[in-house]
Amino acid sequence: MNHIKDSNETVEKIAYHFEEIIKLLGEDTMREGLLKTPIRAAKALYNSTKGYRADAIEIANQAIFEHAGSKIIIVKDIEFYSFCEHHILPFFGNISIGYIPNGKMIGLSKLARIVNVYAQRLQVQERLTTEVCQAVAKSLDAKGVIVACNAQHLCMKMRGVEKQNSSTTTVDYIGDFESSPALRNEFFESLKF
Repeated sequence: MNHIKDSNETVEKIAYHFEEIIKLLGEDTMREGLLKTPIRAAKALYNSTKGYRADAIEIANQAIFEHAGSKIIIVKDIEFYSFCEHHILPFFGNISIGYIPNGKMIGLSKLARIVNVYAQRLQVQERLTTEVCQAVAKSLDAKGVIVACNAQHLCMKMRGVEKQNSSTTTVDYIGDFESSPALRNEFFESLKF
């Protein structure tokens, strides 16, 4: 019950600041269409940043199983939504994760949950990719982990250079993927079909 009280107080504080920002932009917060905007925006932001209130390793540990097979396990195209920490504008895309088991495997949905934990924070794509890679490696003690992230950034589309068709790809890998170009190629080839 205390958690609900704390979250309600936090949302109310965020709403107050949204109201002040809207006023600073020159809007009338008493206008019909804006009456509930500060609280709606506060709830949306609080929900979209719930990764701050989650632990990726704890989530992963809920579904780790013994596994003796598979040379490589790949989960492709896990969609995510995040906020650029520089402009607090959305960026979104897909993450693909590959790992080489070391006697353990993880429930597939937990990989998506790990992505959410780190995506649902103020973020940069480069760090998001690395954090997901490190969390999977730490949870599984895998022989190798590789993560590829492709995203579109509204901070590039709706402000600044305003390039509508741009996307960014980041890749991080550790373990056997670091020492084996053949394994990296196998991972990237699997993303094509």
